[in-house]
Amino acid sequence: MTDIQRCEVRPGRLVEWTLHPTAVETALNLPKDARPPAYIQESHVRTARSVRQDGLFVPTWLGTAFDIPGKADLDVLQEALRAWTLRHETLRSGFRWHDDEMQRFTLDADAVVLHRREAGDFPDATALVQHLQDRFDAEADALGWPNFLFAAVVRDDSTSVYMAFDHSNVDAYSIQRITAEIHELYAAGLERRSVDTAPVASYVDFCATERTDADQVDDAHEIVARWRKFIDQCDGRLPNFPLDLGLVPEGPLPTQKFLHEMLVDDAAAAAFEAYCRPYGGSFIGVLAATALIVRDLGGHQVYRTVVPFHTRARSQWSDSVGWYVGGAPIEVPVGQAPDFDSAMRMVRAALRENRSLSRIPLARVLRLLGSDFRPTSPDLYSIVSFVDARGVPGSERWQHLKAYGLIRVSYGDQVCAWITRLHEGLQFAGRYPDTDAAYGSLRRYIDRLRETVVSVAG
Repeated sequence: MTDIQRCEVRPGRLVEWTLHPTAVETALNLPKDARPPAYIQESHVRTARSVRQDGLFVPTWLGTAFDIPGKADLDVLQEALRAWTLRHETLRSGFRWHDDEMQRFTLDADAVVLHRREAGDFPDATALVQHLQDRFDAEADALGWPNFLFAAVVRDDSTSVYMAFDHSNVDAYSIQRITAEIHELYAAGLERRSVDTAPVASYVDFCATERTDADQVDDAHEIVARWRKFIDQCDGRLPNFPLDLGLVPEGPLPTQKFLHEMLVDDAAAAAFEAYCRPYGGSFIGVLAATALIVRDLGGHQVYRTVVPFHTRARSQWSDSVGWYVGGAPIEVPVGQAPDFDSAMRMVRAALRENRSLSRIPLARVLRLLGSDFRPTSPDLYSIVSFVDARGVPGSERWQHLKAYGLIRVSYGDQVCAWITRLHEGLQFAGRYPDTDAAYGSLRRYIDRLRETVVSVAG
């Protein structure tokens, strides 16, 4: 995981693809799709609209970058991109406003046509990076549609592919699978052989099912009561990173910076994982380490956070592109933990007790709480996320293919940290408010996290 400034962008001839204008025109006249947005989608789009109305444009796209060996056959690459797009219904589904209601529309698969545009030669990598970021900001916009853009930088010895999507359509797991899927489709096109491009389970269908289930929950439900108690204990807010971020109360939304580095190599990551396995694995260890660090650096006797979990509860969703993420609140009484093992036991107990809370979308819970949660930031809360990516098809080749997941870093008052287990080790990526205090706090956190992992591994 990185940002577009750090994904090895190199000069070349830029080509772009988006939906053909005729497909977009067709979409304008489509009837309403009865399947509603997921609560997380609606919250995301409403937040974007709210922040935009406050006069601030906050790009929130996610993307991917990877290489294809040699000078790409653009016709074959275009067909690979189209075939991949057709597999995932959410990419041809969007929203429009009817009064204050978000209504879905969905383009038929046979109407999906990609339009290719030659954007010119870019001999300077810095100028190319800025151009790509500007184009992705404009085209992968939460309030526009279509809200994705594909690009390729063509050179004689290699071709770099870049794909950006508004967050409403993708999560980290979706992004991680793209490299292998496009490579397979492209190779099949070159060899003129067929591959299985049948549609996978639709995220649009998942949205409808999840929302129907969530709407069965009312304000008397135990899950709502537990969230209410948690938010009360966080002084009526969802939790931010519990170290000093140097934020001005009621101040404008700050710009963000990005930190990205390897924490430890594969050997240390494997030893850390082996030690943590009896307690539930590396994620338990990372949260336990975080709880101890915020206690030692910030004096917090209880570590409160919202833990992200994927909601791909059934195997049918495993290959589907979408935003399959829920959150569970946990409290870790880390002040009572004499050592790392004790902290892990506390984290494991908290997750076992509260993981079921992630099944109900937080946006639904906030609506039932009745509080005025008018969003002023693209992130409702701070996260420390952990993903083991070694099982993702093709992940062992990511380094060779210069494959990256891309995060747009723009504005925000929260700290979002992604810790990823790669074949090469443990990687840290995080965005944070651009203040000296926030940088100092995050730098101390990363250094202490690395020290903890190395110590436990030893």
